[in-house]
Amino acid sequence: MRRNRPLSMQAISVLRALAADPSRWRYGYDLATEVHLKSGSLYPILVRLADRGLLDATWEPGPHERPPRHLYRLSGAGREFLATLPAPARANPRAALRPSEA
Repeated sequence: MRRNRPLSMQAISVLRALAADPSRWRYGYDLATEVHLKSGSLYPILVRLADRGLLDATWEPGPHERPPRHLYRLSGAGREFLATLPAPARANPRAALRPSEA
């Protein structure tokens, strides 16, 4: 069953960070540093945003003998969602709409 809860303040912060350069693929570690979230909070948010279609996600092979790394970028639906947020929600993520209402 798909939930339709509003996005959290942290999820909106992640989307806004990715919106700065929507075509650029980003590592979770870089996003965690930028939005000041620990990995235990960030990665579940990234999974939920990707499940909602707001992010594109892919794997990059790791350097020699290292595991692959996940990369994320804002999807077209994510850009559309951010564009539909009212001005107060852009400044205050708590005022965000549900993606289904966007």
